Amino acid sequence: MPTGVALRDPRRQLFDAAARVLVRDGASELTSRSVTAEAGVAKGVLHRHFADFDAFLTELVLERIAQVEDQAEALRNATGTVVDNLTSALTTGFDPVAVSIVVLVIARDELRRRLREAGTAHFPLVGEFTAVVAGYLAAERDRGRIAPDADVDVLAPTVIGAAHLQFTEQQGGPAAAEAVRKVVTTVLAGVTTAQR
Repeated sequence: MPTGVALRDPRRQLFDAAARVLVRDGASELTSRSVTAEAGVAKGVLHRHFADFDAFLTELVLERIAQVEDQAEALRNATGTVVDNLTSALTTGFDPVAVSIVVLVIARDELRRRLREAGTAHFPLVGEFTAVVAGYLAAERDRGRIAPDADVDVLAPTVIGAAHLQFTEQQGGPAAAEAVRKVVTTVLAGVTTAQR
């Protein structure tokens, strides 16, 4: 990039580039060089905005966690059936970028350490999403759409884990969405009540 050309939003540009590299090439190919090359900027741009590459990755994951927290609000306000609402939330929440970020978090010890220092769940991103689903199921239990004795703290990680496997195996798309609906329906089969 020529000297003196201002970047609109360099952090956003770098985060978007990292997401593209993660989805296309995988966590093992995500480096500061691959991110800056994908963003079309000099390598120094990343280091001007972040202390080091792990600081950049930490901010990338924290931004995705904030999106999960935003999704919690949308889930609380959803008007469909419990199965429809959860299927939609899981399909949106486990997009290809999120699945790739989970792999990245697993692969990088220093990233996990920094995320824990930042106050994330023990398993960053997945833990926050599990808490969102548990909170949603508890609210639905209070509304009478889930059985009063339903253990949402067991149901939430069960549905999250099984749904995540569907996206990992099927790489998104309609087949994965239908597989997730089947997972949600099966996991909640004994606890959902008749819904309008």
